[in-house]
Amino acid sequence: MASGDLIPASAVSADNLPVGSVVTSSGRISGVHRVGEPFTDDLPFTTDELVRLDDALTEGTRKTKVRFNAYIGDLGADTAAGADVLFPTTPEAERSVLIAVSPNQRTVEIRSGRAVSNRVTDRVAQLGATAAVSSFGDGDLIDGLVSAIRVMSAAIASP
Repeated sequence: MASGDLIPASAVSADNLPVGSVVTSSGRISGVHRVGEPFTDDLPFTTDELVRLDDALTEGTRKTKVRFNAYIGDLGADTAAGADVLFPTTPEAERSVLIAVSPNQRTVEIRSGRAVSNRVTDRVAQLGATAAVSSFGDGDLIDGLVSAIRVMSAAIASP
């Protein structure tokens, strides 16, 4: 999942958007990225970092049969409540794990779906948070997420 800047919907006309872009009901502009085209925006992560994160998400999901999701962005004043609201909107929430990071609040929230709650225990979530926090302290969000996913997938019991 990704987040973008929120702007009032009336500030941008849908007629002036590039092909493949829309203004969402929240006022955020959402656009597609075509495979093979370089990113031209000022992105917070390099392509190599995004590939590392994607590989970790894919490997963790394949190994455990639990879908791993990552979110980096503002979770609101109450980060636990923000993660609770966000989690049901993630892909395959019932059989997934969400690692939500709110960098400005220096918070990590981990949620798991009902179908995997017997395998993704509080102990597993704590291991993931601990693995993430050490890298976050060094200012490396991607390394922290990759570490959390790897540690959690190693600790999750096989189906």
